[in-house]
Amino acid sequence: MASSKAHHATGFAAGVIAAAVVARGGFFHVGVLFSFIAGVLGATAPDWLEVAWWSRARRLWITHRTLTHWGIGWLALLAVSYHELGHSVYAAPAFGFACGGLMHLLADWPNPLGVPWIAGRHSLNLWNSGHCDLIVVAASWVAAWFVGKQMWPQGAHLLRHLI
Repeated sequence: MASSKAHHATGFAAGVIAAAVVARGGFFHVGVLFSFIAGVLGATAPDWLEVAWWSRARRLWITHRTLTHWGIGWLALLAVSYHELGHSVYAAPAFGFACGGLMHLLADWPNPLGVPWIAGRHSLNLWNSGHCDLIVVAASWVAAWFVGKQMWPQGAHLLRHLI
């Protein structure tokens, strides 16, 4: 598992990716902002969704890295929300949330514990928890730069020069 700071840093990259995709669809409205914010929140969601917020003990209601870390669920949310962009006001934040959730899974994937992408857990088995966070964060920001460069609408000249 990547550290909490790494998940927050990759969440901002996921928010940039989501905002660029939403803006590419011509949705220059509050949806771009909501997709960014939801991307940041989604990057920590697989962990905080496991916490039983309704109890005083705040223990996990589900085993860590099970249902909330399931890749198929996050990919399904991403696909459905992308398809609904422009048709539903909830699509842009849902898309951002899914981008953040997938970024979380990608950050956890190199850990020996792995993540359940389809049926069982799979791990890249590259390093232990909390190690090499800089690599994970740098890779997420390279992805954000690449997607932002490719997806940001050509008409947004001021923002285009910043990316």
